Amino acid sequence: MDEKELKKELARLKRIAVEIAGEIHDIVEDTLWVKYEELPILSAKVVEAVKEAEAFKTRHGL
Repeated sequence: MDEKELKKELARLKRIAVEIAGEIHDIVEDTLWVKYEELPILSAKVVEAVKEAEAFKTRHGL
């Protein structure tokens, strides 16, 4: 991969984490009392997504 492709992939990985964080935000803001049980699952997913993005960034020196 060239640097442009690497940066594009990193942006994709970061976007995944942000989308999951958005789901958490929506639950907290709108449906906390109905969907609170989803929070631990989504929290674990966002942690893994951020770790994946950070590992990719480190591996490729970005």
